[in-house]
Amino acid sequence: MLSRTTPAARLVGVDSGAREDRNVQEPATDATDSFVRHRKLLFTIAYEMLGSAGDAEDVLQETWLRWIGVDHATVRDHRAYLVRIATRQTLTQLRRLGRRKESYVGSWLPEPLLTSPDVAEDVELAESVSLAMLLVLETLSPIERAVFVLREVFDVGYDEIAATVDKSQDAVRQIAHRAREHVRSRRPRGTVSSAEADRALQAFRQAVETGRTDDLLQLIAPDVVMIGDGGGVRQAILHPLRGARRVTRLLTVGLAETTGQLTAESVWINGWPALILRTDGRIDTVLALRFDDGLITGLYGIRNPDKLGRLDRETAISR
Repeated sequence: MLSRTTPAARLVGVDSGAREDRNVQEPATDATDSFVRHRKLLFTIAYEMLGSAGDAEDVLQETWLRWIGVDHATVRDHRAYLVRIATRQTLTQLRRLGRRKESYVGSWLPEPLLTSPDVAEDVELAESVSLAMLLVLETLSPIERAVFVLREVFDVGYDEIAATVDKSQDAVRQIAHRAREHVRSRRPRGTVSSAEADRALQAFRQAVETGRTDDLLQLIAPDVVMIGDGGGVRQAILHPLRGARRVTRLLTVGLAETTGQLTAESVWINGWPALILRTDGRIDTVLALRFDDGLITGLYGIRNPDKLGRLDRETAISR
């Protein structure tokens, strides 16, 4: 078993603390370098399919353990081989997560990641990791999700995807087409640049802080949907709330009833502008927004403390 204090273990982001196993032999330098070079890519693939950074890190650990057992001299394309291992491990993890989500209290939302504003410059990547898109991917089967992510986001060839998911290329093409149509019917209706989204967020933040209902109504689409995730630990709406007036009332009443000093910080969550709400300096809620045609059509309020642990640092994602 890998020691958690070896340099190799630290490559996958495992916390140190356990005693070093002196019998562990480090892999060849080129294999280690390949893993490090593609680590952000592997994490992003796993996270997009799982919606959980912690589970994505577990996938990286399993990928590393299998990678160091490979005869690297026989591997022509390290990137493709690593992607194949990581995707297979992610599919295994998805089956476990499915059972866990069945008993989840209330609505489930992906774990939010604090990202750099630079992520928004890659429009396709930013859209693919947005909370809105991750929720759409949740409506796909595990195989459909893997095929869509690998093909549409990371441009992996059909031959490589087929080998990864143990399907024929014809079957993979059909799955990709079906998944693409499914996602297309549910993705944002109108494109909004990150700059436009940021301006709308600042107006929304000001309206939230002042509690001015009329200002909020001007920013929110009539058919807006709000989803809350407290995980059964923190109070949150158990079912999606629909309609501008109902959502606006919940926001204004909820914020008015907050005890302690409330602050709202504008940040970049999963490649898009969002708010971190703090009470007396402690993170209370991450509020991510979806924009369509210049209006807010989706609000995602994450309060489950188990999902708020990575907001003290930026998470690097990559294609």
